Amino acid sequence: MTQTAVGGRPFLKMHGAGNDFVVLDARQQGWPLSDAAVRQIADRHTGVGCDQVIVVEPARQPGADAFLTIRNADGSEAAACGNASRCIAWLLMDERRVDQVVLETRAGLLPASRAGERQVCVDMGPARLEWQDIPLAFSLATLHLPLRLGPLSDPVAVNMGNPHAVFFVDDALSIDLAVLGPRLEHDPLFPERCNIEVAQVIGRDRLRVRVWERGAGITRACGSGACATLVAAARRGLASRKGEIVLDGGTLAIVWRDDNHVTMTGPVALSFAGTLGDGLAS
Repeated sequence: MTQTAVGGRPFLKMHGAGNDFVVLDARQQGWPLSDAAVRQIADRHTGVGCDQVIVVEPARQPGADAFLTIRNADGSEAAACGNASRCIAWLLMDERRVDQVVLETRAGLLPASRAGERQVCVDMGPARLEWQDIPLAFSLATLHLPLRLGPLSDPVAVNMGNPHAVFFVDDALSIDLAVLGPRLEHDPLFPERCNIEVAQVIGRDRLRVRVWERGAGITRACGSGACATLVAAARRGLASRKGEIVLDGGTLAIVWRDDNHVTMTGPVALSFAGTLGDGLAS
């Protein structure tokens, strides 16, 4: 990837349920970023600080309003990000004075619509449940993976644009994700690494979830992870196909529709605007 100086260009700092982003508008002028530049921007001590850097680019497919390049804090790329999709959809709808937009990501087209004051609903696409879709290193039934580490075992694998492994536990707050998360993310079973969720069933329509995101670590919320968790719980018979996912940073409403698409509704927030400094040259 071509390296370029990033200093002097404007950004927005946004978050969805505490999952925070630096948003860069590259629709008029290209903005290629090296992995090092992304890490500098995402650094919470010397940069702006965020879980992901989102570059908004011109749409590549007919019918889409913008293409999102999603970079994790470590510089790696993610195919989808539900909370960021809500944030960018809100920006575009506000900019164009419309109530619906279509976002293009590497995971596909994501229709989004207003759902209230600073609330956005995004169709995250179909839940992918086959082993090769996750992907896993070899053929396995994704409803029960033979994976165990410490108090965690028997996860469900779901791909919601990103790979997820959902572990069901009695107390989500008691799990040391800082220790277990990185080891599970890099388990050989996941050739593209994996997002790790620990989920506590509160009721048929409510789950308490904590997340370790590949390339970002513990985050206060993960939209695709919330979708994956509801799908996993419904597959196991632990929850219905509609419910609330309570994360560290807020609550998301998830519906696994009969057509296999999963919708996510939740809040968006604009924290502040700024300009990247010259010290953030890549």
